[in-house]
Amino acid sequence: MQALLCGYYGEHNLGDDALLQALLAQLPSGWSALVTAHDEAEVQHRFGVKTVQRRGVAGVLRALDRCDALVFGGGSLLQDSTSFRSLLYYAALILKARWQGKPVILWGQGLGPLRRRRSRALVGLVLPRATAISWRDPDSASLARRLGAKGLVGSDPVWGLAVTAPSASPQERPIVLCWRPVAQLRGEAWRPYLEAAAALALSADRTVLWMPFHRHQDQGLLARLEAEGLVPPALLERSRELTVRCPEEAMAVFAQAGLVIAMRLHGLILAALSGAPCAALSYDPKVAVAAAAIGCPCQDLADLPDSAALLASWRAVLDVPMERERIEAQRADAAVHQQLLLQALH
Repeated sequence: MQALLCGYYGEHNLGDDALLQALLAQLPSGWSALVTAHDEAEVQHRFGVKTVQRRGVAGVLRALDRCDALVFGGGSLLQDSTSFRSLLYYAALILKARWQGKPVILWGQGLGPLRRRRSRALVGLVLPRATAISWRDPDSASLARRLGAKGLVGSDPVWGLAVTAPSASPQERPIVLCWRPVAQLRGEAWRPYLEAAAALALSADRTVLWMPFHRHQDQGLLARLEAEGLVPPALLERSRELTVRCPEEAMAVFAQAGLVIAMRLHGLILAALSGAPCAALSYDPKVAVAAAAIGCPCQDLADLPDSAALLASWRAVLDVPMERERIEAQRADAAVHQQLLLQALH
């Protein structure tokens, strides 16, 4: 039996790699995977799976013909912030699979935003046709109920990844920044965050590692901010960009960190799983929700920041281990997604 795993895979994003890794680990015995991917060679090499080009709608629809089930694997696929066209793409897959009598599983999904009336109408049409659904957060589940569909509710599936014991404690515990370009931060809007990071690194005498989570969007952010004259000298002289190739490498770095300040949702989750002290910068409500669940400081990028207050909040959690009870609670909540797969693909 073969399942078509549909997601934002092969786009050089460590968060989506982590979702695919979690999903493949949870596929029931007797099932193989055909994965939609943009960089097919990389996904094939890394995960040892067959792939189909995710950006070719006709090819993915044909691939569904030779599969026995359709699985939407994590992330927020049913949304229209990317485009209405992408929503049509996913809706067509659901409708074709159900027309063929194949199960459709929405696994660990976020839902929305759905800004257009026609988007809400389309999702309201296709959601009730799914065979089984699990949501990664209560807000998505609530929106789904308003559109006529129920489902299990858990935490993000990446919380279910296996965790390895960290190596021996390092002599220096660096500060790791999982930052990304966002609409809320342009030009001078970056300055309070950069000043707070500089003050923290200087006062604690720490190296600062800039870890791009998305190879194309995040890589070179430090250099771009430097070119704009925004990076304080005290931060620049302690900073370097560190590229990692997979979630395991990211977690190994996080396990040695004195603090991880994350904008990326899955950067925050992987850091917390690794036992790193965490703080969050929320460009999207999903980041704030995750930060609240694990009890770490979170600054909403929509609010006017104060660099002194930022510095105080980060200094308060530097080198302070996360509460393992909160982490374990998130891991327990993520188990619903595996249960869903086992029941739907029995």
